[in-house]
Amino acid sequence: MSERETPASDQRPDSASPSSGPSGSPGRTPTDAEAAPAGAAEQTLLEQMGGVSGLAYSAVPIVVFVVVNALTGLMPAIWAAVGLAVAIAVWRLVRKEPLQPAISGVLGVAVCSFIAYRSGDAKGFFLLGIWTSLVYGGVFLVSVLVRWPLVGVAWSALNSLGMGWRKHRAALRAYDLATLAWVVVFAAKYVVQQWLYNADETGWLAFARIAMGYPLTALALVVTVWAVRRASKIAQEAADRELAEQEAADRAAYARHSGRPEQAASGEPERPGPATG
Repeated sequence: MSERETPASDQRPDSASPSSGPSGSPGRTPTDAEAAPAGAAEQTLLEQMGGVSGLAYSAVPIVVFVVVNALTGLMPAIWAAVGLAVAIAVWRLVRKEPLQPAISGVLGVAVCSFIAYRSGDAKGFFLLGIWTSLVYGGVFLVSVLVRWPLVGVAWSALNSLGMGWRKHRAALRAYDLATLAWVVVFAAKYVVQQWLYNADETGWLAFARIAMGYPLTALALVVTVWAVRRASKIAQEAADRELAEQEAADRAAYARHSGRPEQAASGEPERPGPATG
């Protein structure tokens, strides 16, 4: 046999290369957890809500509505709240802040004002928020019951990730807890504000909407950030295990093909035999 010829049994197949990942490409393919670092969870969630300034801006029209209504009447309060919401939106656009939270703020105040106008009572301004809390709480609760927790679904959708976390029970449980935290928030808002609505306590309704909004939302965000980090860590560990198992399977396949099981299984480089004349 010529020295240039190599026995077919000693040729190493590309599909069994230990340095290749499951797809056969060198190195390790990025996982969902690597595509969206969990450390960015806090910033992303706040951005979806308009940032810290957006939370503050949303409270101003409510306060103005209640104060003007107490001093003058319903119609001036409606015009004052809507006008201030539009002014805040224009201010945010001039400052080149995100467009979606600004438009949402104007639409929210406009719808609440319309309900108050149609009902002829200032407390109608808060009716949309009360029933929205009930609907959101119900939807979040149902998502947990059907094993599709909305916190995990929303986080994956907003960051263009897959739903692979559903295969891991611990990750699914983390997102269940985060979703249930939001259920508690929405339920508390509905119960307290509906009670104040029935009691005709418009001033306390405004106070409850603002006071319950920020602290409870902050607590739910803390649980959400924890769930995102927990699920990302679990997904990363699972990807590492799958990579190790794939590499072991590749070495075993190479060992069967080459006839050198001890050397291939250990991952040691092939040692050339003695030269023949």
